Amino acid sequence: MTQATQAPAQVQPGSFLTLHYRLAGPAGDIINTFHDKPATLSLGTGELSPAMEQRLLGLHEGVRTAFDIPAGEAFGERNPAMVQWVARKLLLEMGDPDAQYQVGDVVEFPAPDGRGHYAGAVQQVRNDENGDSVLFDFNHPLAGQPVTFEVQLIGVL
Repeated sequence: MTQATQAPAQVQPGSFLTLHYRLAGPAGDIINTFHDKPATLSLGTGELSPAMEQRLLGLHEGVRTAFDIPAGEAFGERNPAMVQWVARKLLLEMGDPDAQYQVGDVVEFPAPDGRGHYAGAVQQVRNDENGDSVLFDFNHPLAGQPVTFEVQLIGVL
């Protein structure tokens, strides 16, 4: 009697995955788990963008592959309305009163509904006749950019 070999598990909507992945934009890697512990996530929960999840569907456990995702598809287009001045007074009410803001810092804010957080990157700091404020870019850092998404599927449940 021969033993049937079972095909490796295949990624489906709602799959729970253990994987290594690398996410890179034109300036290089943003996230790379290949040199660390693998990530675990569930499809459909917003942990990956829909464009990245779509590319994982149908892949089999054990596969290592990479996808080039066109500009704007992975994280949307850049939205100029998402670049906003925030008064220092409001920052004091929302966070650490001793915080110092430097260009390039990424600052996490509580969501207005109290569930979750969102982040903004400091673009400019001013203390002049227009007031003491910080210019934040709330766009995803890879918005409007082409993205490389490399993945190695370790486990699929």
